[in-house]
Amino acid sequence: MKTYFTLGVFLLLSSFINAQELTAKIVDSKTNEFIPFVAVQTAEFKGVISNEEGEFIIDLEDVDANTIELSCLGYQSLTITISDLKSNNYIIQLEPAINELNAIYLTNSKPNVDSIISRVNRNLIKNYKSDALSYNFFYRETAYTNFEDLDLEIKKSSKVKKRQLEEANDKLTKMGNGIKNGDFVYFTDYSGTLNIMDDSLKLNVDKATKIVNSNENVSLEEIQKNARLTVLKYLDTTMTYKLKTGLFKIEDSLSLNDDDKKEKTLNEFKIKDLKEGTISVLDKSRTGTSGMLKEVLNQDDYEYTLDNASMVNGEMVYLITFKPNRSSANFAGSLYVSEDTYGVLKLDYSYAKGKQGHKLNLKLLFGVKFIENINTGTIIYTMNDQNLYEPRYIKSEFGQYFYLNRSLKFIENSSDKNKTTFDCKIAGNTISRKELLFSSITNLDRTEFDALNEKEAIAYDVLRKYDASNWSGKQTLAPSAELKTFDGEE
Repeated sequence: MKTYFTLGVFLLLSSFINAQELTAKIVDSKTNEFIPFVAVQTAEFKGVISNEEGEFIIDLEDVDANTIELSCLGYQSLTITISDLKSNNYIIQLEPAINELNAIYLTNSKPNVDSIISRVNRNLIKNYKSDALSYNFFYRETAYTNFEDLDLEIKKSSKVKKRQLEEANDKLTKMGNGIKNGDFVYFTDYSGTLNIMDDSLKLNVDKATKIVNSNENVSLEEIQKNARLTVLKYLDTTMTYKLKTGLFKIEDSLSLNDDDKKEKTLNEFKIKDLKEGTISVLDKSRTGTSGMLKEVLNQDDYEYTLDNASMVNGEMVYLITFKPNRSSANFAGSLYVSEDTYGVLKLDYSYAKGKQGHKLNLKLLFGVKFIENINTGTIIYTMNDQNLYEPRYIKSEFGQYFYLNRSLKFIENSSDKNKTTFDCKIAGNTISRKELLFSSITNLDRTEFDALNEKEAIAYDVLRKYDASNWSGKQTLAPSAELKTFDGEE
């Protein structure tokens, strides 16, 4: 186990660089392993959540009475002063909670897990509200693309000379190898307010950044476009072409000149796209049909086990694990349920062993295949001043395998109808991890909602490295080690 001396020195230096912010790390007192998703309360109904590496950032101006309170399911709560935190080199140790389940069995009849789940279902409407609300949030997305196979080749051409054909294929091979060996990851951060009224949405984004490497992120569309342009350069650039794949005609008129004249895309996000991304994550926490609570609380589809019970912030909390009971169920995970309210405090889920999501296999017919192979997440709820549970933090990770193998045929728009056949084979995996941290959630009335104006787009800053000063004064997620060490210039 590595010592935490270096980390403590780093965090101490960080506090001098930005005196208004404090960064610390939370570890298990027994194992010294970091503890993710710890609620760090800086004031009443205000605070942050530690990231997956147990690290958090707080603004000292948000701290009341010079103390912070830490709570995490499975651990004893802790209140610590800022001065004591500094004395401990910005390392906080939490004690594991005592398993109270055996004590409950000795003093009471054994709790029936199906009865607990039934009560959770009955109290869903009472415990949760998801409409007429204004969500103040911070959003982070980390996206990866890993190419396992990328073959690009001009198979035959009725007009391109052999030497030119070899030259073109050499360029395509280098392009493919460069992409396969590249590190394609990008990070998107933005903060703002999502307003919901009667299923209508309005999004206000006040700041956005995108951290990418110097090659930008690579999509299947971009790869095909760049390969297509390479092929066009070796054809007669004075001509236009039809582009066909299999039985389908893609374009009537295609030329190199048309692509050269296209304007460069501005560094801006469409609000419509950000809204779709934000609500897709938020929906995981809601009690509607698209929410994960509705999915895993279906007692016909899932089997439940009561594993543990412990005291958290003065209330008894049940730890219940679940797994599929029918072939139609896909997830396994755990629920933390309050004995007092039968509200879910935390939900962890992922595909159960052997389970997958949507898939399409038209490999033989159209050369296309994809499989959703990752769907995992964590949702943490806290009770507000109206005794309703609201999401505090949501993580949703989604991944899929993709395969594309197709021949593109360039047909010259002329009486000769010269043809060039280009083969494109791509296979790999994509993973997208989306996180939402809520700093506040307030009630919203119709008049307020109608008065809100929504922009069509928001400009974002393109960065090559993470810079904490970009988010100074805002409640954000602490950057992971991967994000802190990412250097897009390398």
